[in-house]
Amino acid sequence: MKSSLIILSFFAAGILFSMTNILPEWLLNKNLSSYALYLLMLIVGVGVGSDRAIVGIVRQMNVRIILVPLVVVLGSLGGAGLLSYFIYQISVQEAMAVGAGFGYYSLSAVLIAGLKGQELGVVALLANIIREVITLVMAPFLVRFFGKLAIIVSGGATAMDTTLPVVVKFSGKEMAVVAIFSGIVLSLLVPVLVPFILSFA
Repeated sequence: MKSSLIILSFFAAGILFSMTNILPEWLLNKNLSSYALYLLMLIVGVGVGSDRAIVGIVRQMNVRIILVPLVVVLGSLGGAGLLSYFIYQISVQEAMAVGAGFGYYSLSAVLIAGLKGQELGVVALLANIIREVITLVMAPFLVRFFGKLAIIVSGGATAMDTTLPVVVKFSGKEMAVVAIFSGIVLSLLVPVLVPFILSFA
């Protein structure tokens, strides 16, 4: 919860600073977001590649564990696509691209902003931050009414990091392996699915 509020604070500060025209010109360069994306992808790759525990996680996996990220993908894309019919300003493909962020707001927002413009990028940022906040706040209720996998599915890509503590707390330590696996798969799918979906928009 604290990390999400910090992100929202920085986002709001960025808006305020840009409106006051006190930022240096180089910081307003549109190519800067692309460079930030490349750096972010490098960091994600280093994080995944350096985690020796992943080998152990893969060995412990049951084949059915693959169904968890698959359900997240189908549910997120299907739900976002359905919701687009109630928001006339956003097409089905654009809504599905936002849903394909799977909670990974930093990466999906930059990708979408670069491909479809800042407006949809902001929608992606806010939608995926809200997804993470809902997961953190509603964790005990999700488990109570929908079962132990509910937090992992709701958290999406964040299940391997920011929402992992609530997964362990409310779903049990045995769910940590599932959460990390699902989070890694979904994080790797974001830079693939978002551009693919938007290519049809």
